[in-house]
Amino acid sequence: MTPLDKIRNFSIIAHIDHGKSTLADRLIQTTGGLTEREMSSQVLDNMDIEKERGITIKAQTVRLNWKGHVLNLMDTPGHVDFAYEVSRSLAACEGALLVVDAAQGVEAQTLANVYQSIEHDHEIIPVINKIDLPAAEPEMVRKEIEDVIGLDASNAVMTSAKSGIGIEEVLDAVIERIPAPKGDLGAPLKAMLVDSWYDPYLGVVILVRVIDGKIVKGQSIKFMAAGTTHLIDRVGAFTPKIETLADLGPGEIGFITAQIKDVAQARVGDTITDSKKPTAEALPGFKEVQPVVFCGLFPVDAADFDKLRESISKLRLNDASFSFEMESSAALGFGFRCGFLGLLHLEIIQERLIREYDLDLITTAPSVVYKLVLSHTKNEDAKTIELHNPADMPDINRIQSIEEPWIEATIYAPDEYLGPILKLCQDRRGIQKNLTYVGGRAQLTYELPLNEVVFDFYDRLKSMSKGYASFDYHQIGHREGDLVKMSILVNEEPVDALSMIVHRGTAETRGRGMVERLKDLIPRHLFKIPIQAAIGGKVIARETIAAMRKDVTAKCYGGDATRKRKLLDKQKKGKLKMREYGSVSIPQEAFIAALRMGDEN
Repeated sequence: MTPLDKIRNFSIIAHIDHGKSTLADRLIQTTGGLTEREMSSQVLDNMDIEKERGITIKAQTVRLNWKGHVLNLMDTPGHVDFAYEVSRSLAACEGALLVVDAAQGVEAQTLANVYQSIEHDHEIIPVINKIDLPAAEPEMVRKEIEDVIGLDASNAVMTSAKSGIGIEEVLDAVIERIPAPKGDLGAPLKAMLVDSWYDPYLGVVILVRVIDGKIVKGQSIKFMAAGTTHLIDRVGAFTPKIETLADLGPGEIGFITAQIKDVAQARVGDTITDSKKPTAEALPGFKEVQPVVFCGLFPVDAADFDKLRESISKLRLNDASFSFEMESSAALGFGFRCGFLGLLHLEIIQERLIREYDLDLITTAPSVVYKLVLSHTKNEDAKTIELHNPADMPDINRIQSIEEPWIEATIYAPDEYLGPILKLCQDRRGIQKNLTYVGGRAQLTYELPLNEVVFDFYDRLKSMSKGYASFDYHQIGHREGDLVKMSILVNEEPVDALSMIVHRGTAETRGRGMVERLKDLIPRHLFKIPIQAAIGGKVIARETIAAMRKDVTAKCYGGDATRKRKLLDKQKKGKLKMREYGSVSIPQEAFIAALRMGDEN
């Protein structure tokens, strides 16, 4: 057990791509955690997607030894979708390294996580990274940290994680400036469950930060929020190799395994205590993680449905924060309705299914969770329900009001791109709250409906600003809106997979865009096909795919015009009959294209 005054627990806060994982690599290398031969780039990012995109998806921890001290480093995700996991990781530390790119300066994500860190009363050490880049302006960034965040950056550590400059100074600063943890060895066990993941050999591995008491092998522990009891069979720490320990005392961060088979039982933020001598109260801050964005995942080939079910179940072993349930669609067959923490989370799960399990998928348009207030009927009272799938919307006459989730977004962008960004937010029903300048960059605060953001807001923002804008958001609750369900009808038959909930003001533009696109995507048949966008019984947009023509009068040469007329009338009757009984086959590519471009006006 390490004495409290020799322990330092810290995390690294940074925007995506500011060099957080590279800095972690250098710290591991400098303290001798891994030899030169064992090193690989981004040691703590163990998924291919993490390495390719340069993002951290799962929190990782590593124990470093430096000048007689034990330093516990938490590498946290930087993206807004994983904000709750970040808050728990920060709660397990006493300080943080704020890593800012010397060329890019402070960005939106950095701000969100720094404020969380300040709320936890952390000692924050500014680290200005990438100082050897030609475009680096460390002095300007130092001033920006002071102006924007309000932190004293006069003693910021200058580093280049790639070149190895300033790494020892960072380690020394951690020992000198971050306080040692507090804790009582004699008190009943109280530990925080920081993260959990599934290992095929060990079962569920649980990352813990001990507050009071100690954890030993063979101890019977209880998860206070889940209410389950388990027996510990292994205690250890990552250096970053697995190292087995006799115990974990106050202030220490390590891992335990307890023959748990399901990650859903080990929920992030739960309090772990001794089942025989429990602590009086649980740690504050625990909450159930709720999915925010929902979409349908369907296999392109219906025969792959069982494979998709198996793959999703395996992924769920490692990520308890996404939910799924079976659904069927007349157009797309059998699939799953899945809930995600946000758009990046959706993209990651989708990409992992395609890569790791070799699946071809169709993803329906993402939707958010709406709250519907239904009027009372003869059989039941008025009630509020949650709607995840636009296809399940009840009869319009029963709905008293619809509430949609809203977010507060912070956007950072260079001044020259401000005009188009303001227009984009305005078009998406945004309410401007604030506009300030930091150096040559604008900081925008907008309230926006989440429904308008889930489609392609982020892509548009990035392309408008040539990639320079950064975007961060948090939810601010539900608000009532004039929302309607827009159905798409092909040959007067509704296509459930294409129905969506839209604001009445933008419904016509959305509907027109969708039917025009489908007209180009659906192949011509031998009969006329109307494509309509409708709200209830009212059609708001229509396009018609012309029928393929066969020249039935080719065999008429000369003679009376009535012979031709007779043949054409006969063909017309045949076309009507065919339209009545013929079914329109919509190719999968048309669905994929229509859904992918779901929001281009």
